Amino acid sequence: MAIRLGLGLPQMRQYDLGRDVPGVAREAERIGYDSLWVFERALFPEPATQGLYGIEGLPWPDSYRHVADPLVTLTLAAATTERAELGSSVLVAPLHVPFQLAKALASLDAASGGRVVAGFGTGWSHDEYAAASVRPFEERGKVLDELLAVCRAVWGPDPVAYEGRVTKIAPALVGPKPARPIPVLLAGSSPRAQRRLVDHADGWLPVGMSPDAVAAQWSRLRELAQERGRTEPIRTVLRVNAEYSAKAYEGSDRQPFQGSVEQIVEDLVPYTGIGLEEVLLDLQGTPRDGEELKDLAARVYEQARAAGV
Repeated sequence: MAIRLGLGLPQMRQYDLGRDVPGVAREAERIGYDSLWVFERALFPEPATQGLYGIEGLPWPDSYRHVADPLVTLTLAAATTERAELGSSVLVAPLHVPFQLAKALASLDAASGGRVVAGFGTGWSHDEYAAASVRPFEERGKVLDELLAVCRAVWGPDPVAYEGRVTKIAPALVGPKPARPIPVLLAGSSPRAQRRLVDHADGWLPVGMSPDAVAAQWSRLRELAQERGRTEPIRTVLRVNAEYSAKAYEGSDRQPFQGSVEQIVEDLVPYTGIGLEEVLLDLQGTPRDGEELKDLAARVYEQARAAGV
């Protein structure tokens, strides 16, 4: 069975949000992509007070200077598609008020006919946490735990009632309800994150790892699930951040998924034997507009399928 392929929607500065998101979403669905995805970057501190991913001295990419809101982007895509799933990889969950995010995702799922996939992570930017002002960065894990519980309550039967550190819901009717149970996928690789995933989520969102590293972590997750008595399957969606170039990169300094369509597909092939369910291809960084992104998405899809992906 062929692996599912998803496409990252255009959220960056070079795109016209109102025109390119619907246009790319429609075309991606026509091409055959199974899902459409967004990511979250709330702001770009200038000067940077912290390195990328919290790594000192690592610069933030210029593409992060202008990233459209993920839920608005998914809503635009939902309105113009019929089949493709609508996912986040990832929403930085603790930047959001848990009740409001749960209700927004339920509304989007109801509106789209049951196509939302809620991918959450804890993020790493202190500046984003300060701007969101929900809770301090140091409490990000606890806020994510509460968000997961609030989602289960809000998406479940009425009356909804919940009492936590951030959220207090007196017995109330909360609608609309999702069209079906919304799958919750989590990023993260620490032992605590893996336990949270196995105990409380439907799937895993690996990113930025070699095929061997993904395979090792996937094996560990399955072992942990068995240890903790989980019987439900764990869905897996690998995020691939590609940097396309019209000319092939030459030399030993080429990074994975950097270069021509052929090189991107070549790098993708080793992941297909791991047992992953889906790969999300984010190709939006280098195209100049929506039309170029559509063309690139079609070429990558065609060549990936031809290569057995």
